[in-house]
Amino acid sequence: MKTTRDLLIALARRYAFSDLGALAPTPEIADVCEFGQRLLTLDAEDFNAEARAVPADLRRRARARSMPQTPREQPRGALESLRPAYSLLLEVIAIRWHRRELSPMIATVHIASEYLPLLAFEPDLGHAGDPARWPEGLSAPGSRFGVIGDRECDHTKAEQSATNRTLRVAGEPAEGWRAYFDRQHSQVAGAIGVCVATCRNPCTAMDWIPEEARALLAVRSRTALAFAETPLVRLRHAAPVGHGFGVPSPEEVLDAWDRSRSALDKNEVGSAARKDDGFPLAGLQSVFSAIADAPIVPSTLLADLSEYVVTLLERDA
Repeated sequence: MKTTRDLLIALARRYAFSDLGALAPTPEIADVCEFGQRLLTLDAEDFNAEARAVPADLRRRARARSMPQTPREQPRGALESLRPAYSLLLEVIAIRWHRRELSPMIATVHIASEYLPLLAFEPDLGHAGDPARWPEGLSAPGSRFGVIGDRECDHTKAEQSATNRTLRVAGEPAEGWRAYFDRQHSQVAGAIGVCVATCRNPCTAMDWIPEEARALLAVRSRTALAFAETPLVRLRHAAPVGHGFGVPSPEEVLDAWDRSRSALDKNEVGSAARKDDGFPLAGLQSVFSAIADAPIVPSTLLADLSEYVVTLLERDA
């Protein structure tokens, strides 16, 4: 017969941080579980929240995946590089898949799709789309980037508003900075991808990137934009996922991903989705890596936190 401790350990190893936190035998374990739940639900605003019960190394690794909450906050976290954030996204997707929590899994895939163009741009920008560090070339003479109402620009009105805001938000107070990230940064990600990959009336906004590098970036960005239109991501919109009904089955998810792999397989970057890389949605981590032009593998942050909770449970038994 399983003991209470055995059941709690089983919850920890299933990443059931919310349930375990409610049953935690000590405040320390409850604190760690609250931290784990924030990671699992991608509550990035709170990754930096005080969690003294969590080992410093785990808190440092979480901070690398968080958005700074003020324009001058250091370190820059996910604005310095999106690669750690995408490794966490992959870990969360895998956990949700194995737990058959398909609604939050598809929501995580949707989040990944929104920022993929910035992941593609990171090698050329030298950062992950930090509004405090945009290159001056975005506003060079002849650039339409951030110009509201320019009918020659391929950006939507919402994207023009977002790109205009991103060029000045680093000078706003913390409240404006946070509001921008809540509502507009993902639109900037899509807009900058359009600039280099699909714009029908190119301006000078991308001239700061050397021509050869720009051609490679265009392929990565085109694949990033295409990912957002795949059947897998559309599962988020085809049914009211996350509203209590219409949740896809595992078979529907796998079918949607198979059709997505076919849709992406149009160039050397998108063809990475066809790789059998051992990920639950085979090829997903490979296509993210191809878009990033750098290896992106699932993190072990949640796994390591889970094992730390197990050590606490065994210590306090």
